[in-house]
Amino acid sequence: MMQLNLFGGGRQALIDERNRRVVLLPYWLDPTSAAQWFAELYTDISWRGGPRMMYARQLDVPRLRAHFARDDPALPPLLREAIDRVAQAAAAPFSSVGLNLYRDQHDSVAPHNDKLSELVRGQPIALLSLGATRRMTIRAKLLARRMLHTDLSAGSVLLMDWNSQLHYDHGIPKQRDAVGSRISIAFRVRTLR
Repeated sequence: MMQLNLFGGGRQALIDERNRRVVLLPYWLDPTSAAQWFAELYTDISWRGGPRMMYARQLDVPRLRAHFARDDPALPPLLREAIDRVAQAAAAPFSSVGLNLYRDQHDSVAPHNDKLSELVRGQPIALLSLGATRRMTIRAKLLARRMLHTDLSAGSVLLMDWNSQLHYDHGIPKQRDAVGSRISIAFRVRTLR
C-alpha cells in the first residue's frame, strides 16, 4: 500500500477507495529543477520510436520512449537522482524507470493499465511529469465507466497503487490545441525474471 503519510501538503487524492488509491502531488519538484531536468533529459536521452502491436495490428507508437533498470550502468546520473528521490518519497524500492516523450499535441498513449504480471504485487507506480502540461484521463473499468481528468504539470508526481491497475485505466489523449513537449518518467518495481 502507498504510504501517503510520507507526503507533505498539497496532495490531491483523485481516487481514495478501499484497496485502491491514486494521488496527485502537484508541486513535488520545484519549477526551476523541473525545467532543468526536462532540458537535460530531452537532449541527453537516446529516444526511440518504432512499431508496436496495438489493437491487433502493428502501428507506430505515437510518442518516443526509453527505458533503464535501476542497476543499469548506462542509467544517466540525473535519472539515478530522480529514481532515488521518488523511491524515498514513496517508500518503494523502484527498480525500473521508463520514459515517454510526448513531442506535441499529436503524441498520446491509449487508455491502459500497467502489466501487473511484470510488477511486484503491492508496490506503487509513480509518474513524474516534466515540460508542458498534459491532461490524463483515468477511467473506471466497471460498467459505470467513471472518468476523471487531471492536468499533469511540470514537477507533479502521480502515485497509483498496485490495486488501482485492476480497476482503472489511464491514458494521455491527443489534443486539438497546440502544446509543447512533455516527458513522463514512470517508476516501477519490476519482478525479477
